Amino acid sequence: MAEWIANTITSLGYVGIGLLMFLENLFPPLPSELIMPLAGFTISQGKMAFIPVILSGVIGTVLGAFPWYYAGRIFNEARLEKLADKYGKWISVSAKDLKKANNWFNRHGGKAVFFGRLVPGVRTLISLPAGINGMPLIPFTIYSTLGTILWVLFLTTAGYLLGNHYELVETYLGKISKIVLLSLVIWFIIWQVRKRMK
Repeated sequence: MAEWIANTITSLGYVGIGLLMFLENLFPPLPSELIMPLAGFTISQGKMAFIPVILSGVIGTVLGAFPWYYAGRIFNEARLEKLADKYGKWISVSAKDLKKANNWFNRHGGKAVFFGRLVPGVRTLISLPAGINGMPLIPFTIYSTLGTILWVLFLTTAGYLLGNHYELVETYLGKISKIVLLSLVIWFIIWQVRKRMK
C-alpha cells in the first residue's frame, strides 16, 4: 500500500494527496498516518511546498467527510429508533438509549466532531452521528475543518522532521488507534454489563 500511495503522490502531486485523503475518509483502512507523513517527507526533499500540501490534505479530508455525514442524514434518528425497538434487544440497545446518546451528541456535537477528527479510528466515523443527529452543515464543516487542519499539520510536520523514517508515524499512531478502539470496545462491554445488572 505504501508504494501505491507514494506512486499516487509522485504522479498526481497535490491532487493525489487530496484524492488519497478523500478516499481515506471513505475507506478507513487507507491510512492518513502514512499519506501525510510521506507528503511531509516529499517536502523535505524539496519536491513539494508546505502550504499546498496542507491545503490538499485538508480539502480532501473535509470533502471525504460529507458522504458519511449525508449517509447519517438519510439514515436519521427516527429510523434508528425504529430499528432499535425492533432489533435492539440482540445488542441491548433501545430507542431510549439512542435518545440519550443523541442528546449527549446534541450538547457536545461541535466538540465531538472537532476532537473526533484528532483521534485515529474515530476520525472517519464521527461524521455519521453528526449526520444522524442533524448537525447543521456549516458548523459540521467548520469543526471538521479545524480538527482536520491540526491533524494534517501534525502528520505532515512529523513526516518532514523524520525524513526517511516517516513510516514511524504510522507505526506509533497505529498502536494508539488500536488502544483507542480497544478502549471503546471495553467501555461498551462495561456499559452493557452495568445495564444488565440494573
